[in-house]
Amino acid sequence: MGSLTCLTEPAAVIVADASAVINLNATGCARDIVTALPNRVAVVDVVATELEQGRRRDRQDADLLNELVAVGLIEVVGLAEPAVQHFEELVIGPAARTLDDGEAATIAYAIAHDAIPLVDERKANRICAERFPQLRIGCTVDIFTHPEVMRCLGSETLAGAVFKALYHGRMRVFPHHVEWVLGLIGTQQAALCTSLPGSVRLPLAKAAGAKTSS
Repeated sequence: MGSLTCLTEPAAVIVADASAVINLNATGCARDIVTALPNRVAVVDVVATELEQGRRRDRQDADLLNELVAVGLIEVVGLAEPAVQHFEELVIGPAARTLDDGEAATIAYAIAHDAIPLVDERKANRICAERFPQLRIGCTVDIFTHPEVMRCLGSETLAGAVFKALYHGRMRVFPHHVEWVLGLIGTQQAALCTSLPGSVRLPLAKAAGAKTSS
């Protein structure tokens, strides 16, 4: 079995989309997680602005990001050529072929700087696979499955962090990570996480309901 994480190069920069930042914030231990990573972590200024706009909905993700930036754990970066060109290619065109500004900026920066973008949306992953097959793209779960993060947090704290990312952050989980997530948090907690694929969660919820009624 290969590595569960795509973050196998310590020298590679990780560029986190808004979804990844929100999921990390939801864990309640984002600082410990980012500290454990050997990689430098960056967020594009477009994403930081998106998180600032979340204040209108009483979200605190911008504040939590700013705290990590203030202590030097995350760097806010901007787009320059050729990243700007990639960004424009990703936001201009038919809806089925374009992404929102934050996802596009994250991917564009990663392409220009040979970095690893963390994007949890399936559409963004599909477009990257079609248009940038050489780009290594990851997701939030790739952080949780990193050996250093698992070692630093320990299984109990890690399980709690992943559950909170799922339950509060509504973290998406791709098929190749589902078995690992279920094994970590258990089926009862997994049944509560609406962001898990319905094909996985609904049978678990039915099973849990049957146990309760018996």
